Amino acid sequence: MTAAIDTSETSTDAFAERVFDACLGFIDTVSIALGDQLGWYDALAERGPMTAGELAEATDTDARYAREWLEQQTTTGITVVDDASRPAAERRYTLPDAAREVLTDRDSLAFLAPLTRLLVSSGEQFAGLLDAYRTGGGVPWAQFGARMRTGQADMNRPFFLTELSSQWFPAVPEVHERLQAGARVADVGCGEGWSAIGMAQAYPQARIDGYDVDEPSIAAARQHAEAAGVADRVQFHCVDVATVDAGTYDLVTAFECVHDLSAPVAFLERIRRLVADDGHVIVMDERVGEQFTGQPDDVERLMYGFSLLVCLPDGRSQTPSAATGTVMRPDTLRTYARDAGFTGVEILPIENDLWRFYRLTTS
Repeated sequence: MTAAIDTSETSTDAFAERVFDACLGFIDTVSIALGDQLGWYDALAERGPMTAGELAEATDTDARYAREWLEQQTTTGITVVDDASRPAAERRYTLPDAAREVLTDRDSLAFLAPLTRLLVSSGEQFAGLLDAYRTGGGVPWAQFGARMRTGQADMNRPFFLTELSSQWFPAVPEVHERLQAGARVADVGCGEGWSAIGMAQAYPQARIDGYDVDEPSIAAARQHAEAAGVADRVQFHCVDVATVDAGTYDLVTAFECVHDLSAPVAFLERIRRLVADDGHVIVMDERVGEQFTGQPDDVERLMYGFSLLVCLPDGRSQTPSAATGTVMRPDTLRTYARDAGFTGVEILPIENDLWRFYRLTTS
């Protein structure tokens, strides 16, 4: 990612242009979300050049809206028109290869269409966010709806199905070898289950239990496991892990969920109970800076954006709340872990632009 623009010495005109560009970006975000949700990108990727009428017929949508969207997509540089001089009904539009991967290839690490879905979902809660900001309340995860849930799941899916086994766990040999030998794993806060499914696919001898308190997420996770052919090795449970027997698991994972919780210390206490004496606890969370510097940084821009729109309001939807937010720096996790009874927090040697991996130790 490129560094963010430092506006401290920027002229009024230059800053106005930045805001205008941001508004254009918002329009692109919403239009991409429309194309994603209506199946327009998928149809263009599968069938090749299409007229507005053909696209509408293929996706059971309205031809006039399809035409406006195709023209907008071409004007903004996403699709390409074959001959702009032809009558509107006869113009054919193509989705270029680069855009096809980013907008339709669900297995690609470059797949970003779900991010637009996630952002649009947060915008739908704008009135609730305004109220929360005024009163100190929150907006619970369930209120953001299916687009938020599937947007996050689909964004993380290709990483869990590829990077987890090829890059992440092999960088921690003792964990990698334990999984190869047939570890029992608890994936806590598993969402739609792609992290657990990724482990089951990569480590056939392992047995994984996924836990989450969100019923729609667990229902989707079970469907994904069946489709992936791993339902015999990964089970999903819609329960609080406080009800699960202590000392049961060789590995406990918590992927990108601790910062969302209103009571992170209580959560870490619960996962500490689950792990066997010689087991491992791994937390994956956002790779923000070790300290707040006040300097422009695109990763922190993204993470603060998530925090403003989703994670901090979600965390504050229950009281009392630690009010962590997305930007959970390492020292914050160290404090939570210590208060939960862990003796140490080790940053693992796993390279990733967006996430940092921690091992929480008990001895």
